[in-house]
Amino acid sequence: MLWTKCGFGGWDMRMKQIALIATVILLSVAVLSCNSIAKESSPVMLVVSGTQNLNQIDLQAGAAGCATSLGTVQMSVRLLQNQNDPLVPVNNNFNDVKLDRYQVTYQRTDGGKLVPPTFVRSTAQVLTAGGSAQSLSDFIAFETNALNLAPFAALLPQNGGKDPDTGLGFVKMDIILTVYGSTLAGERVSGSARFPVNFCFNCGGCF
Repeated sequence: MLWTKCGFGGWDMRMKQIALIATVILLSVAVLSCNSIAKESSPVMLVVSGTQNLNQIDLQAGAAGCATSLGTVQMSVRLLQNQNDPLVPVNNNFNDVKLDRYQVTYQRTDGGKLVPPTFVRSTAQVLTAGGSAQSLSDFIAFETNALNLAPFAALLPQNGGKDPDTGLGFVKMDIILTVYGSTLAGERVSGSARFPVNFCFNCGGCF
């Protein structure tokens, strides 16, 4: 019994030492993991916002107010790192973002399912990290002739004047713009904006 007690006590002490070493190792791994995550996260955010000129598009030829653009797109690069930390110097030249493409997709908001095809366009702009916003100058919301095809064509009188998905005389959808690029250090970034629009025929013009 005396041997068992002493032996168990020694084993218990060794286990406490092992547990202490394991705790130190786990803490070290945790610190290394946090540093790794911080380094792998992009230090900037690509902010994309839209200002709409039109919320309704009248598909009737010559409808009032339709000879204007849907809206404008502004983009900026927001810095996420602490720029005032003297222990972590930041070279923001590598945080500038070079844009390479944008994608336009559509999502119905009226219960319908049919939408125009998604498309991608190349672009080439450089945004300064922490700098002023720039416009996406070559942005287009629809490909050529898209407003003459489904789902919009069903709204024309000769085609019945109603959307087949909903039975309504209009189509509502969000135009979703996603812009892609990378920092000069090679980290991928993207940002999105939505444009909600109502499409109709002979409904008072565009506004």
